[in-house]
Amino acid sequence: MMWMEWWIWLLLGLFLLLLEMLTPGGFYTIFFGIGAIVVGVLVALGLAEPLWLQWLLFSVLSVMALVLFRRPLLERMQPVAPPREVDSLVGQTALAVDEIPVGDVGKAELRGASWSARNVGANKLLRGQRCRVERVEGLTLCVRGD
Repeated sequence: MMWMEWWIWLLLGLFLLLLEMLTPGGFYTIFFGIGAIVVGVLVALGLAEPLWLQWLLFSVLSVMALVLFRRPLLERMQPVAPPREVDSLVGQTALAVDEIPVGDVGKAELRGASWSARNVGANKLLRGQRCRVERVEGLTLCVRGD
């Protein structure tokens, strides 16, 4: 047999697409399924007669599609991360639990919880002094005296 029937390529393509749906994530076999379907259409139109050309087209089309479209497809399918709750702490007023010298870390109370707080202001924070949260770095509040 010098060439594969066009419908065999279509069946192979549909099988690979089905395999992609049955396997978790990754997006690999979908591109090979699309490549097989494209080769099946080319064979049906009489544009890919020799068997070696069919396999070459299948390989090249599938790998090119994989390289060009897999990453954008994965990025598009990633869920958008909801905004982090700690980001809403910026601008809030905290209360210094300790005396915190400039550039040092101490404790501050915010929303009823004790936090590590770094004094990023120009003046020392006194115990009981109100301070404003400038930013959040991990679990440390960067605060400045009011």
